[in-house]
Amino acid sequence: MQSASPQNLPPFGRFAPRAIMERILRFTRSAPQSWAGKRSALFMRSWAIYGLRGAPLDVEVMGARMRLFPYNNVCEKRILFTPQYFDEEERQYLQRQITPEFTFLDIGANVGGYSLFVGAIAGPRARILAIEPQPAIFERLIFNIQQNPFATIKAINCAMADRDGEITLFVDRQNQCETSMRRVRSDHDSTIINVPGLSLKSLLAQERITHIDAIKLDVEGAEDLILENFFKDADPSLWPRILLMENSSQGWSIDLHGLIRQMGYTETLRTRSNIAYERQPANPGI
Repeated sequence: MQSASPQNLPPFGRFAPRAIMERILRFTRSAPQSWAGKRSALFMRSWAIYGLRGAPLDVEVMGARMRLFPYNNVCEKRILFTPQYFDEEERQYLQRQITPEFTFLDIGANVGGYSLFVGAIAGPRARILAIEPQPAIFERLIFNIQQNPFATIKAINCAMADRDGEITLFVDRQNQCETSMRRVRSDHDSTIINVPGLSLKSLLAQERITHIDAIKLDVEGAEDLILENFFKDADPSLWPRILLMENSSQGWSIDLHGLIRQMGYTETLRTRSNIAYERQPANPGI
């Protein structure tokens, strides 16, 4: 369920970028896709983060207002300073799919980059679930949602898993984007936390969702645990039309790509980190 409003937080705008930080943001956000452009943007980003000394920034980015903490969270760094490098092809692909009654599940929502991006485009009849298990990150997600007039977004504080019940997560201290039910990097310092978990089928029943246009799934190598049981247990009418997920095949225990194709999906996008599938409207035997 969605948590209450974060308490005792300064209002949006308290951490608005001052003159020098505004100039840095203009520079990093306009950096080109070239090697030199990226190197210069990342250099300026490192310098700016050092100068912030732990403070967040309140900004407008990707059509939404967000408070971003660019520390130990690569997602927030990228969205804040270089949104043009934040899954640009994936977001353009999703944008082409959005309809007025778009139903979108953002599994592994972090601070809301994808959810808010879709919410800013989709309009008031869309339905968006932003699912994030980490309590501290979830509070940031709630705050960011509340700064925008997107009544279409509901935040849910749980882990998506292969079963219902308590789930153990490994939280990377250096990069909270790499939280997973599986230990992603054995050489990294991880914190272990226990959180509520739901299967995807149970979540849909709980939220009374009967149709999904798109799912974004980013759970650091546990995609197979979620999807294998979902395809086995859920009625095909619940399967999403679009499935956009992190390509973590080196960590999967099954051939998830093969399973997805077997379920009637066709690959429609492949980037450095992610892959998208679309389910064809007519599949004999599915």
